[in-house]
Amino acid sequence: MRQKTFNVQFRRKREGKTNYKKRLKLLLANKPRLVIRPSLKNITVQIIEYHPRGDSVVVSAHSIELDKFEWKFNKGNIPAAYLTGLLLGQKAKTKEIKEVVLDIGLMTPIKGSRIFACLKGVVDAGIKIPFSKDILPKEDRIKGDHIAKYVELLKQNKQELKQFSRYIKENIDPSQISVVFEEIKNKILKVK
Repeated sequence: MRQKTFNVQFRRKREGKTNYKKRLKLLLANKPRLVIRPSLKNITVQIIEYHPRGDSVVVSAHSIELDKFEWKFNKGNIPAAYLTGLLLGQKAKTKEIKEVVLDIGLMTPIKGSRIFACLKGVVDAGIKIPFSKDILPKEDRIKGDHIAKYVELLKQNKQELKQFSRYIKENIDPSQISVVFEEIKNKILKVK
């Protein structure tokens, strides 16, 4: 009778969902994890604590919650990621969470990406997280100035009707994204 010559990997590793070496290092920190999971249209941010029977979500925020603050723009861009992180940070302060570690899972860390915009939002809310300031997006990108500049460029060529057709249909001026961003940021900071 033949003997088995290989070991079967854990199911979540086989499916490409979990890197157990990274997970072990994060759990050894003995701090809650800040889990950021972006999709194409939204971003989900959670603070998760480890328990032997299974992890539990302590605080959660989703970019769809920005509708309550009258955010009419895309919920998957850099300004929306920052605002979602800021909202989660405000919620975490009510639960008396002061320090977390970042868990980006299997995502590739790209300097200035939505993941790190969200991280900056959580840090600006007053939660301590170890990170390097080099990875954060620039302040003008967080405010959405790059989107406003792109709209102005398209207006010169009369092509904004194609690129921003949903905004035009709903009478939203995409060049005003930085102004709206500041208003909503102030609203979120007032939330207790």
